[in-house]
Amino acid sequence: MSKSKSWPRTLIELIELFFNSFQSRKRRRTWHQHVVPHEEGWAVRREGNQRITSKHRKQSTAIRKAKRLAKKYQADVIVHRASGGIRERISYGE
Repeated sequence: MSKSKSWPRTLIELIELFFNSFQSRKRRRTWHQHVVPHEEGWAVRREGNQRITSKHRKQSTAIRKAKRLAKKYQADVIVHRASGGIRERISYGE
């Protein structure tokens, strides 16, 4: 007769396997701030978000706001050109 695991032990192992795989797939939330062109001015948007954090008439004002947020969360500021390309990346991370 072969030694088989008890069904409760097998169930526990399956649950542990499920939770471990879920944890490894879970994306870490980033706080990188993007300064992007928006309507008649500029906007600050957190990476991965569709929603705008703040709107500004001047790019310099948007950059200041993005820098404050990035410093608070130890993230990066990604400044875009009016054409959409990346102009500059400023890192406040560890």
